[in-house]
Amino acid sequence: MFRLLMIVGLAAVAPIGVYHRIKAHTSEPLDRRQEGCVVLAVLRPVGIAFMAGAIVYAVNPARMQWSSVVLPAWTRWTGVAMLFAASPLLLWTLHSLGRNLTDTVVTRNDHTLVVRGPYAFVRHPFYCCVALLIVSTSLVAANWFLMVTGAIALGMLVVRTPTEEAKLVTRFGDDYRNYMTRTNRFVPARRRRR
Repeated sequence: MFRLLMIVGLAAVAPIGVYHRIKAHTSEPLDRRQEGCVVLAVLRPVGIAFMAGAIVYAVNPARMQWSSVVLPAWTRWTGVAMLFAASPLLLWTLHSLGRNLTDTVVTRNDHTLVVRGPYAFVRHPFYCCVALLIVSTSLVAANWFLMVTGAIALGMLVVRTPTEEAKLVTRFGDDYRNYMTRTNRFVPARRRRR
């Protein structure tokens, strides 16, 4: 049952991501080395390992039995709910981001500052969606390999965020600095009372 629900959830999310990646693709070269050596060496290989593990689990859970953990059913159902909550949030985020989507900290020449949609609440809602997908998939599969590789990938995203924000400050100056005063990186700020 959990495997089937994970397949349905990921099947809903995958086309959204693929569509927006294709839509945002340009021939402009992006220098991924600006992320830093550690992030560059760790993030994508660990992310690929996570995705491969999730696919292997979806195709044949017995092949991932070596890294399974026993979790209460309510924990796995929480993962299912998170997985299905991530889909509309990801759609909203990618729609708001539009052609500004890249897989690195470097901005494109035609990059614009996005402060609408979920970006009105946090500066990095895409990373929040990735976190939801990683945690939910790990819980649904009840698999420590997915939990560990997912945690490392999330850690690398958090580590590269200050570099990304420095690039955005360089690109957008006071507009981005003002945006930073209104929003938190990952968790919505509590509204101040007037």
